[in-house]
Amino acid sequence: MFIDTHCHLSYEYYDDIDNIICENKKALVDKIVISGCDRKGIEESLDTYKKYDGVYVSIGYHPDEALNVGDNDIEELKFLLQNNDVVAIGEIGLDYYYTKENRDKQIWLFEKQLEIAEKLSMPVVIHSRDAVEDTITTLKKYKVNGVIHCFSGSLEVAKIYVKMGFKLGIGGVVTFKNSNLGEVVKNIGVENIVLETDSPYLAPVPYRGSVNSSKNIPIIAEKIADLCNISLEEVAKITSDNAYKVFNL
Repeated sequence: MFIDTHCHLSYEYYDDIDNIICENKKALVDKIVISGCDRKGIEESLDTYKKYDGVYVSIGYHPDEALNVGDNDIEELKFLLQNNDVVAIGEIGLDYYYTKENRDKQIWLFEKQLEIAEKLSMPVVIHSRDAVEDTITTLKKYKVNGVIHCFSGSLEVAKIYVKMGFKLGIGGVVTFKNSNLGEVVKNIGVENIVLETDSPYLAPVPYRGSVNSSKNIPIIAEKIADLCNISLEEVAKITSDNAYKVFNL
């Protein structure tokens, strides 16, 4: 059995969520963690996980929301985290891909949520895009662990995160021909990763460019099995065990 540790299961992307859940189970993906990372997504994710067995939820404000979030939102997030069966805070972090003009507000939002995670002893799901240095510097201020979502950095950076106690979220990018992620996976080992799709984004080869879903987790696992020269069953067991431990499933 497989676990998709990060997906966006929303009616914005899928017409029939009942069918998506059914397809997942047929593909032996029996557990998924859906991420709500803006006001609408948080509300929808909390509603969805209550309806289905094997569905868990992480909530938190994505760095893209930095200019839209204030103190009241942080207080509401804290309330939701304390009063719902949430497995992680995320995805949270830093994203300088489009602009660094809101860097200070992004770091403020990131730190506010890390403070909550530390206080509540909850794992975090970290989004970091073109912001490695600030992400690592900020994380080192807090006693937190969790997952570096959609990791696509260098082996050097991967080793830093692993040493800090984080697992790396590995998804469809590992199947892309122009990705260096395969070398990273081979070097850090399956014991330091969890599987994810980030669906509806980043579908693996041979479905690259199409709408992704959790049913594609076995394709990602097969690639990792090949890279690490171990069986598919070993990948399933080790990555699932990692997910159980990180998210206390």
